[in-house]
Amino acid sequence: MIRDAKFWISMAVFQVFFGFAVFAITRDYYAADTHEVISQSRPVAVQSGPAWPNAITAAEIDRLSLPALGDLAPQDPVEIYRQANEFFANKRYEKAAEYYEQLLAFRPNDAEIHNNLGITLHYLGRSDEALERLNKGITVDPEHQRSWLTLGFVNSQLGNTGQARSALTNATQIGTNESIRQSAFEMLESLP
Repeated sequence: MIRDAKFWISMAVFQVFFGFAVFAITRDYYAADTHEVISQSRPVAVQSGPAWPNAITAAEIDRLSLPALGDLAPQDPVEIYRQANEFFANKRYEKAAEYYEQLLAFRPNDAEIHNNLGITLHYLGRSDEALERLNKGITVDPEHQRSWLTLGFVNSQLGNTGQARSALTNATQIGTNESIRQSAFEMLESLP
């Protein structure tokens, strides 16, 4: 069976990315072994010789390296959303925020994305931006129960008790998600 050029090009691209992935995964393993062998060997006098051109450091070499397969930014909104949620779950909030912002370019009127970006910004210590994003999400969809819950949570964390109480009360009165409603009731009870 003869394959067309498209097949071979896609196969070559796959091989390149696969090679980068294997390199990224094994690089740290072999680098650790090298450091262990070096630390166990006896000291050797270092001869002064020519340095790398312009004294290139290891950090600069890493910066110039090609990105690992997982570092490539996806273009598919579904994949961006999946990775943003994964970054958030792994507490890599800076990367999660970056991906949620990319998603807003595809879906600027999605209250869930505004909510996710809002809580992520709060965890990054950018609470003023978080409140702006959460309020934007509520403007986009005033019936989005989770946005009201998150707005109440962030306001309570900032000591804005009145705004927290108002947002959490809305979260108990709208929507159908009983888990969110129960969380809102619990947060309301804990407010001073």
